[in-house]
Amino acid sequence: MAYVVITGANRGIGLEFARQFADRGDEVIALCRNASAELKKLGVKVIEGVDVSKDSCVAAIRGALEDQPVDILVNNAGVLHHESLETPDWDNIRQQFEVNTLGPLRVTSALLPNLHAGAKVALITSRMGSVADNTSGGYYGYRTSKAGLNAIGKSMAMDLRSKGVVVALLHPGYVATEMTGLSGDITPDISAGRLIQRIDEMSLDNTGEFRHSNGESLPW
Repeated sequence: MAYVVITGANRGIGLEFARQFADRGDEVIALCRNASAELKKLGVKVIEGVDVSKDSCVAAIRGALEDQPVDILVNNAGVLHHESLETPDWDNIRQQFEVNTLGPLRVTSALLPNLHAGAKVALITSRMGSVADNTSGGYYGYRTSKAGLNAIGKSMAMDLRSKGVVVALLHPGYVATEMTGLSGDITPDISAGRLIQRIDEMSLDNTGEFRHSNGESLPW
């Protein structure tokens, strides 16, 4: 049994993470701003009022978890907006940066005392954060926020290696969730299942790698 902390666990991939980790017998601690009815039905521990875009979430998370050991931390919370070069929305761009880039940094920093040798930190990023893979442009806020998260994840992997903590940067695939307007190639349950497999495979030998949920290595 592992103690698993998941951000953005109230819906989509986060909800499926909570469901599947709980189904296999792990103790799940679900962090979210507002719990959904579906999350409450799972019977996992839910901590509401956690907004990863705010610096105050650090104290809130530390106060809620105290000295609870964390075996797996899944930084899943994210937001997606659409911007073009002609019509940038600066507030939306800033929000994506606060949630997608700084959010995982805040949460991981908050739980640093709870992570032990053998613990795993998963950052749910996106191949849209890959500079080499960008062949269509657009999505200025989302691409930038995920590219920044990739840089943060690589630094985390280097900084946490001596502590024995593993870090993975994982692309979930094109998943049909509310974030994507319910369009996508796979469903949240399939994506979460694949991502859990990737998390299980994580070790210090592959810490800091950027991978697709199907196991494919992705370019930076």
